[in-house]
Amino acid sequence: MYESGEDYLEAILILKNKNDGDVLSVDIANHLGFSKPSVSRAMGILEREGYIEFGIHNRIELTKKGLEKASDIYGRHQLLTKFLVMITGVPEDQAEENACRVEHDIDADVVEGIRKWVEKNS
Repeated sequence: MYESGEDYLEAILILKNKNDGDVLSVDIANHLGFSKPSVSRAMGILEREGYIEFGIHNRIELTKKGLEKASDIYGRHQLLTKFLVMITGVPEDQAEENACRVEHDIDADVVEGIRKWVEKNS
């Protein structure tokens, strides 16, 4: 999956948690700062790939596959943010911006090593 697809899934999960499960394409566009046509195209791709479904009133629902992927991405994001704050002392918003850039390219074994370090040092 491409980085942009991961960003969309992560945004859906965040918005789902924030909005009591209700997520519309316009919410994603506003959250990510993307155009509505771009979001619409991406949602079509994610639907074809089995990551989302459209429910009542075009609400976007994560499938089991989509929820697993989104949870993994968001978990990496949260872990990397915490790690960067702990080791560098930078503000959380700065650490979060950097975590966003790293979360897509980091190897699973590196993530696991960071997870162990954070657990040991928290």
